[in-house]
Amino acid sequence: MPVRNRFAELQDEIAGWRKDFHAHPELQFDVERTAGKVADLLREFGCDEVVTGIGRTGVVGVIKGKHAGDRCVGLRADMDALPIMEETGVDYASTVPGKMHACGHDGHTSMLLGAAKYLAETRNFAGSVALIFQPAEEGGGGGREMVNDGMMERFGVDEVYGMHNWPGTPLGAFEIKAGPLLAATDEFTATITGRGGHGAKPNETIDPTVAAAQVVLALQTIVSRNVKPMREAVVSVTSFETSSNAFNIIPERVLLKGTCRTLDDETHDLVEKRVVELIEGIAAAHGCSAEVDYFRNYPATVNHEVETGYAIEAARKVAGDCLEAEVTMGGEDFSYMLNARPGAYIFVGNGESAKLHSPDYNFNDEAIPFGCSWFVEIVESRLKAA
Repeated sequence: MPVRNRFAELQDEIAGWRKDFHAHPELQFDVERTAGKVADLLREFGCDEVVTGIGRTGVVGVIKGKHAGDRCVGLRADMDALPIMEETGVDYASTVPGKMHACGHDGHTSMLLGAAKYLAETRNFAGSVALIFQPAEEGGGGGREMVNDGMMERFGVDEVYGMHNWPGTPLGAFEIKAGPLLAATDEFTATITGRGGHGAKPNETIDPTVAAAQVVLALQTIVSRNVKPMREAVVSVTSFETSSNAFNIIPERVLLKGTCRTLDDETHDLVEKRVVELIEGIAAAHGCSAEVDYFRNYPATVNHEVETGYAIEAARKVAGDCLEAEVTMGGEDFSYMLNARPGAYIFVGNGESAKLHSPDYNFNDEAIPFGCSWFVEIVESRLKAA
């Protein structure tokens, strides 16, 4: 079945919700206005149950099919915005300085709401659907918090699906692949301490900047000399800050910050081990000490093979085809939900728009009927009536 005619009728209404969310962006878990509007709309649609406060500020709506069934499919959208100053110039631009929907979560939330309205009207499935509206995808781990709050067990979720818009992919086209799709997103900091002094007398110091510079270069050998050639990994030092900014002072300390991206457990463990070993070893070789803090952030987003097949089948019914996605080393905390239940994460084309997390990015409302139709197709195909 192609794009459903009902979503052509609803498109202006759904786009209106989206523009309202866009004009009122909220960050991480502080999404009270957004979550409140989502909950109000779900109640207005006639959902059988609407629960707020899941994972602090998440919302879950439940719709029961008109046919008997004991299985439940979860559909997830993210609600939070980014700390970016908007430069789109649209008439519904952010009204909150320094905050904007630069990743399309306003569109994801609105597409899932559109699907919810349709499913509440038709209920042409057996079992139930859990509509998951998640806070704090952008760095807060809202997916983890909702899972840890017992969401899957409470609503009996058997499998779970999510969607993200994708700039550069043709409008309304879908992309997905089984297995790793997005990377684990680790972070590290390293404080390298020596002995500061006058820049004219380096012999009287233990210069941490030289040690830190060697660390930056050595960390680049992890991917080229430690990681298996056919495995993907990224190690990036993104900040180099000394304890002094004077021209003639050798500082006592240097603070390094960076990120590591991996797709599989073996490489994940290896990269963490080598980052710590290299920093501590190089610092010691220069007579410095090193304090390393390595933080495992979001795990890799790994699509389950069988459920990816269901996602592809649904995409083909909506768009006529489904492309194979390229692995990206960006991260996504839908990974926590896929670790808790089988499921899949798919990309829907946003057309030739600005890139994600850009101040001039804007979600393409023409993608709404495609995204809504895919959500509905997943539910009706996975919860077929006898």
